[in-house]
Amino acid sequence: MIDLAPCLAPDRGQPARAIHLVDATTFDDWVRRQPPRHRAAIGAQRLTPKGYASAILPGEAPESWAVVSVVANVDALSPWCLANLAETLPDGIYRLEGREPGVAMLGWLLAQYRFDRFRDDDPVAPRILLTGEPARIDPVLRIARATCSVRDLVNTPAADMGPAELEAAAAALAETTGAALTVTRGGELERGYPMVHTVGAAAAKGREPRLVELEWGNADHPRIAIVGKGVCFDSGGLDIKTSAGMRLMKKDMGGAAHALALARLVIEARLPVRLHLVIPAVENAISGAAFRPGDVLRTRKGLHVENTNTDAEGRLILADAITRACEAEPDLLLDFATLTGAARVALGPELPPLFCNDDPLADALLAAAAAEDDPLWRMPLWDGYDEMLKSDIADVVNAPEGGMAGAVTAALFLRRFVTPGIAWAHFDIFAWRPAAKPGRPRGGDAMALRAAWRMLRTRYGGDAHG
Repeated sequence: MIDLAPCLAPDRGQPARAIHLVDATTFDDWVRRQPPRHRAAIGAQRLTPKGYASAILPGEAPESWAVVSVVANVDALSPWCLANLAETLPDGIYRLEGREPGVAMLGWLLAQYRFDRFRDDDPVAPRILLTGEPARIDPVLRIARATCSVRDLVNTPAADMGPAELEAAAAALAETTGAALTVTRGGELERGYPMVHTVGAAAAKGREPRLVELEWGNADHPRIAIVGKGVCFDSGGLDIKTSAGMRLMKKDMGGAAHALALARLVIEARLPVRLHLVIPAVENAISGAAFRPGDVLRTRKGLHVENTNTDAEGRLILADAITRACEAEPDLLLDFATLTGAARVALGPELPPLFCNDDPLADALLAAAAAEDDPLWRMPLWDGYDEMLKSDIADVVNAPEGGMAGAVTAALFLRRFVTPGIAWAHFDIFAWRPAAKPGRPRGGDAMALRAAWRMLRTRYGGDAHG
């Protein structure tokens, strides 16, 4: 991952090229006030007041040029309004003329991201945006690094990101932060987390299933649990996916990547909480040891699940992990999972559904999502569909036949394992961008991470800026 620290620096009057920002309302007046050489350059470059458009403004000397860029609203910058400039401007030092970048610092940083693990390309030198708000630099850097960590983990091919590597990522976080790491494998996993063991039983040697836990913070502080689905590759099991459906299944551990990133943000900001991170890490493979459609699975909670579809495995491993998290009676439980294709059909790739059993928590998350430009859409935990989970031979099925309300019934299945009275939110994320936007390249990406982090800061205090 690129070192983002040099990309932002306090403004101490260093020489820098100016970036002028205009919008559709201010464009004409701003152009009229420019010297002839600027007006000529703007005309020659055919600059119009449309988003992300920009032009170079020549100075009196060859190296004294500046930049003008069009944004949606000069009085309310978005996180992404400078990202296109960060991707296209040559290396150098830049300063926004007459204003602070504020939230736009994030897009400037994230535009520097490259996944170059398997490329021989020369590294791209970061550009530096000067800011007069030194106290805001470190919090924004933390969020940008957390986002890039999600991108790196999700973009890494499954051959290089199995359960052991996911465990290693958690171990690295524990080592650098002083958190306590616990990993459950083998016979102990089979006895204590039977669905995690069953889903991962078909994996090859070296890719065995495990449950990874991390604990951090003062035991006197409110306890929060963060759970992340860690299916490092999903073949679909015996209900095998098509080749097209399997193509992106390296990203099926995106929930775990989000959980790790959010845990890092909590620890680095020293949020006054007792953190419990839980990641069930498996590969849903095919072999003689694979679980079968029609099998009845035992759960940590004691319920029995009739497995109607081996490609609905994520909710199975999450059920055992959520049960474990609830045993410690947290004040708050968040889970992240690339759980259902139905969520993508309903809301598309950029708008994650939020399921929540607590209205004040849901309201806080939606407010945080709007404030962070990190969208969420609340979906119903519709009790009327709970009967779709009935089984003829067990307590519950994992996936109703027919596929209707697939995201809702998956959330209702998970709710069966949440202890009543614990505030719980479930994010059914995609963790992938099929098309690039400024600051957001095609590939793995963080979704709902900033919203969740803002909610936690608001709920529990800590660093005011994150």
